[in-house]
Amino acid sequence: MSEVRSFGRFQGVRVKNTVKELIMQKRLSNQNVQQHSEGEYTELTSLLQGHKRTGDFSLITDSPAKRLATAKAILSLSPPEGRTLDIDFMELGYESMKSETSPQETLPDPFSLIDYQSLYPQTHMPQAMGNSYVPQPFIAPLTPKGVWPLAQFAEGEPTSFFQWQIRQEEEKLAGLTPEMLTSQDNDGDTFLHIAVAQGRRALAYVLASKMATVGMLDMKEHNGQSALQLSVAANQHLIVQDLLAQGAQINTTDCWGRSPLHVCAEKGHALTLQTIQRALKGKGQELSVEEVNYDGLTPLQTAVRSHNAVVQELGRMAATPQSPGEVELMQRRKLLRQCVTTLLLMGASCATKDHKSGRTSLHMASQEANVELLRIFLDQPDSLSIVNVKAFSGNTALHFASSVHGRLTQVDAVKLLMRRGADPSSKNLENEQPAQLVAEGPVGDQVRRILKGKGYQARSAAQ
Repeated sequence: MSEVRSFGRFQGVRVKNTVKELIMQKRLSNQNVQQHSEGEYTELTSLLQGHKRTGDFSLITDSPAKRLATAKAILSLSPPEGRTLDIDFMELGYESMKSETSPQETLPDPFSLIDYQSLYPQTHMPQAMGNSYVPQPFIAPLTPKGVWPLAQFAEGEPTSFFQWQIRQEEEKLAGLTPEMLTSQDNDGDTFLHIAVAQGRRALAYVLASKMATVGMLDMKEHNGQSALQLSVAANQHLIVQDLLAQGAQINTTDCWGRSPLHVCAEKGHALTLQTIQRALKGKGQELSVEEVNYDGLTPLQTAVRSHNAVVQELGRMAATPQSPGEVELMQRRKLLRQCVTTLLLMGASCATKDHKSGRTSLHMASQEANVELLRIFLDQPDSLSIVNVKAFSGNTALHFASSVHGRLTQVDAVKLLMRRGADPSSKNLENEQPAQLVAEGPVGDQVRRILKGKGYQARSAAQ
């Protein structure tokens, strides 16, 4: 405001701004802050009025190279001498860039890239109070040695870009009232639903924290989906991690009776399913892995049915070399298989029967001669006790595999079941044995010989 100037032996003070000018500057500054605050709430309110499913944030849609350039431009930081600028795009908190991952590549494990124990310290986890969860103060994790962070606070404390975003969003939404927070549009979407749909992780984190404080984190929209269910459907695995850490309920269903596990199993969201598995360890929430949807199917049975559909489609493509979409189907089959194995690790049983036909997951895999899944199920410790379980029709897995038409894998499926203890003399409610259900033709003749023990080569079959 002032400066001291010396004139030989004398000193004088020259005032740059008069008191009146300082008061005017202060008033203008207050007006700008108020207008900025109103602008933020106007932007937030516009989310409920339209443009809900398409985010306009450049870091969501741009390529990784452009995201890096944009991040640097936003923060205008350069690393000091002797350090490197390390940006982990998994930590940026946006979509998993599925379209940018080649089908041949294995999807990265986000837990190898982010220290979630540091991000959500145990002593600062949300604490349960009835049906509500009160989030504790957010603690910034330590930055790895030798890595220059993307943002620094005035005190010089290092932090990640995601944490910097959280601080920014917290400042913007400091005055958000519970009434505004829980307001819904015509589709029943809250601000949190829309932030999740757009992949705006930091905004979703702050909104979720506020909604957890008032016990409304599990509010549902018109399809009966909570913010967590929406993040699962969108395959936003990092947002799923955040919401579960803040107390979102996992055992909830939508208007189709689907739990988050059903959605992962149906769509092949293996990474999100693994996120759920790891996020709930030691958190007190028990997963209902045997919950059925309105079709009477468990998540595991849903995954088997989806995997069967992909295998069937790939079988049709086999006659046409280099069919369009084959690579994508191969990748989807791989992801669905990962869902099956993850669900088994979470405690799902392949012996559970569906509510409509009494089929188990083993029966369903046998219906398509799905050798890939049959190997997984028959390698389970209890496989010997379930291999001859009957559906409501009295059919065993061997009945189903024997009745398959036009599958090149039928012979291998029958061999595998026989080798693992399937009984070829078992009869269904029509008094039929598996051999009586085999179709005519060269493949059928080979299957019948195997079932009758003639030319049986199961022991040399592929494992």
